[in-house]
Amino acid sequence: MLFGSAIHCLIVFSVQAAPPLPALGADANAVTVSGISSGAYMAVQLQVAHSQLVKGAGVIAGGPYECAQGSMWRALGNCMEPSTPASVPSARDTDSRIQARARAGRIDDPAGLADDKVWVFSGGGDRTVERPVVDGLVAFYRSRLPQDAVQYVQHDNAGHAMISVADPAANACETSAPPFINRCGELDAAGELLTQLYGPLAPRVERPAGEVVAFDQSEYTGIAPFELSMADQGYVYVPQACREGGCRLHVALHGCRQTEGQIGRRFVDTAGYNEWADGNRIIVLYPQAAARSGLAFWSLRWVYNPKGCWDWWGYTGPEYATRDGGQIRAIRAMLDRLAESPR
Repeated sequence: MLFGSAIHCLIVFSVQAAPPLPALGADANAVTVSGISSGAYMAVQLQVAHSQLVKGAGVIAGGPYECAQGSMWRALGNCMEPSTPASVPSARDTDSRIQARARAGRIDDPAGLADDKVWVFSGGGDRTVERPVVDGLVAFYRSRLPQDAVQYVQHDNAGHAMISVADPAANACETSAPPFINRCGELDAAGELLTQLYGPLAPRVERPAGEVVAFDQSEYTGIAPFELSMADQGYVYVPQACREGGCRLHVALHGCRQTEGQIGRRFVDTAGYNEWADGNRIIVLYPQAAARSGLAFWSLRWVYNPKGCWDWWGYTGPEYATRDGGQIRAIRAMLDRLAESPR
């Protein structure tokens, strides 16, 4: 057993770390976020925690900010399959929680949400995050934002998945199974949400000419990435024109069971963002979570995240949905790095 552990250590330490995330002089005034499933919940958390920085969110199968209130059981019930619509936090409940977090200095002043735009999607065949949960998020947005700032797209048949026209082997529209990337006719979630968040865009390209760059996430996590259930490396898509600086910046967050360790680079390469990024000077950041079940080698922390979800119920600690949350801090640090001037 000890011999096997020693061999494992040698293998781990012999793997060369990915290079640093490049400084690209991105426009810090044009940051948007989006995600599917747990990535959708994390996108909302990033938007609310850093409302002065984030200008809009695309939410695919996600619900209200801090819906789970730190409870996995509440997450599984009220925030995924609620027994009644009344189980989902109301717009007033969500607003009260956000105001309390702001008064405690844990998130930005929610006044920063006032100029945001949002694009929200719910599939009629989604039994993982059911429509009343998504309705609850939309009700909150509509209570705070102008009518035209909120676009709510509902598809009768779509399952629990990223809806993409870029994956040549995507699942059928009604599917809710790995890799959780579906084809629903010509519905292009990445294109629609980016257009809502940024305004009219140049057409998507069929073959992106930019570069997918792997980078070492440990520089941004503060502790070993696996302590936050994050992977050692993440990815960023860089259009050729963005090496010169001044590009917009979008964070695209995978869902549960969509990490690189589970489906390879499938989400990074075929979710559909890169085809829009190329002609519209948008850098796309793809942070990576990692699956973890309880204790891990060389760790005393109990982190239960077997499906590789982003933390939207508190497995990393009680501040998971605030600026002090470990994953949120890491992603914010990545954004700061991308906004630095190229050396």
